[in-house]
Amino acid sequence: MCSIHVDDPAAAFAVYTETLGFEEALVMPEHHLYVVRAPGDTDGVGLLLEPSDNPLALSYRQGLHSSEIPAMVFGVPDVAAELERLRASGVVIHTEPETTPYGTTAVFDDGCGNLVQLHQD
Repeated sequence: MCSIHVDDPAAAFAVYTETLGFEEALVMPEHHLYVVRAPGDTDGVGLLLEPSDNPLALSYRQGLHSSEIPAMVFGVPDVAAELERLRASGVVIHTEPETTPYGTTAVFDDGCGNLVQLHQD
């Protein structure tokens, strides 16, 4: 499991499952615990939507965002297609697809306090 700090774990859970396409892995609202995973990947890595209630975590998350540094990178088969799907869902696109010798990337704002990079080999 890995974590990403968010403004509000419950709201982030809704965004990550309803808009970004992740699946529920574990939900315990009474403990503010929300974990998602990639669709159909029951044995894969869980993504803990971590509350930014620690001043260090909040400062780190805000610093990354204000410096325009993605907090996470997700590999996808087709960056352009995924970006269009996200755009149609109202997601704010931060950078359009760019192809380099290392692959194609684009960045979007998850609406929960983070920039997220998409990457395609």
